[in-house]
Amino acid sequence: MLIHSALLALGATLAAAVQPLEVKGNYFVSPKTGNRFQVVGVAYQPGGSAGYNKDAGRDPLSDPDICLRDAALLQILGVNTIRVYNVNPDVNHDKCASIFNAAGMYMVLDVNSPLVGEALSSWNPWESYYAAYLNRTFAVVEAFKDYPNTLAFFSGNEVIDKPATGATVPPYMRAVTRDIKNYIKKHVTRSIPVGYSAADVRSSLFDTFNYFQCELDGDEMSKADIFALNSYSWCGDSDFHEASYDELVEGFTKSSVPIFFSEFGCNEPSPRGFSEISTIYGSEMTGAFSGGVVYEYTQEKNNYGLVNMKTDGSATLMPDFRNLQKQYAKLNFTEIQNLKPPSGPAPTAPKCSSKLIKTKGFNSNFTLPVLPPGAQDIIDKGVKPAPVGKIVKITDYKVKYTVKNADGSVITNLAVNPLPNDEINSPGSNTGSSTEELADDSTGTGTGTGTGPSPTPSKDAAVRAGAVVLPAVAMGAFAVLAGIAI
Repeated sequence: MLIHSALLALGATLAAAVQPLEVKGNYFVSPKTGNRFQVVGVAYQPGGSAGYNKDAGRDPLSDPDICLRDAALLQILGVNTIRVYNVNPDVNHDKCASIFNAAGMYMVLDVNSPLVGEALSSWNPWESYYAAYLNRTFAVVEAFKDYPNTLAFFSGNEVIDKPATGATVPPYMRAVTRDIKNYIKKHVTRSIPVGYSAADVRSSLFDTFNYFQCELDGDEMSKADIFALNSYSWCGDSDFHEASYDELVEGFTKSSVPIFFSEFGCNEPSPRGFSEISTIYGSEMTGAFSGGVVYEYTQEKNNYGLVNMKTDGSATLMPDFRNLQKQYAKLNFTEIQNLKPPSGPAPTAPKCSSKLIKTKGFNSNFTLPVLPPGAQDIIDKGVKPAPVGKIVKITDYKVKYTVKNADGSVITNLAVNPLPNDEINSPGSNTGSSTEELADDSTGTGTGTGTGPSPTPSKDAAVRAGAVVLPAVAMGAFAVLAGIAI
């Protein structure tokens, strides 16, 4: 059983609306109440690929005014977690982290980026597994470790996305998880879970899961602490069986680690009705799953957005935002967030063995690569210079940008409502803004019957999470990077 301590780093206690969670067996648990925590999340990458610009010192958590706008809207929506794909460890995130913290929201952070050298490659992963790459992932840990609302790190995202990558990637992906966990153990005052975000490719999903969650003799640090999946099988007015959620529950029921959707929200038909919300947070799912993350906050070319952003900082809520808000409002989150873990021993992980792997061609060798030259020295001595993050005081929670409803009416008095200590956000936490139009708006019902899974964003979008193919024109080849989202 993995138990993450609830110690707060010195300097991170100021205006702490949320506290670090523990992982007990296969659930997230509040150390204060002993209750389970359900992820009610949204994928947050404003600006898509342009939202991460290393040279300009820009990432999704670098502009406090933008974060304030978005935290206020997400608070109204009822979200308690954001997933951020690409962050720059050299940028100061104190104000944005503090804003989301005050709004009662946790952060799940991917350690990779879209740039070459900042992600493990799906193609020939041994070529991208070197000390400089690991140094960058450790720097992300340093930058976010002292925020109490840092919930978890993803060591990879959809790096295994087809049979060919399943044959080569698993040992290297598990090694990256090991390396990050060893760094956290040595340099962080509390344990922060590290895990993997998988593509919902059913032919290899459970092989991927078993490869990362099994117990490897003499190497407990390489085992994933959490496992998540990007799934788009529920389309329109589907149901638990038609969307094959029953298969997921069956496959993950005996998991030794928390399971949740790191992305969900098929966009066929559009606007989306999000009829899956009542099932994800209902009795059929909550025994095996700990909630999920809706893809995605900002509208991009792939048409999965909840909010349409303008370059001047203004924004317009889309029908998807309203539809999702209505689905959340139907649920009793007080009851959902007060679920207790079942009594008795937690499930134990199986021993790593080739017998766990069922798909022909999927890697069944559990001999992991050794650390690349120079990496152990970084783990021992730490990243130099190490970024430092801390919770800071926010003096003004009012949103400066204009935000409109779909009908063009302006939302007035928009602001973050700072929550009391230890309180997480839920629907109804922020009711100060004039947003009556949300309840009355009938723009798009999002109804319809899905006959099968929509193309996931990784396949449908021009650029998105997972294995992204970038043309290397000068070399006449392709560099396939994974573990990123745009």
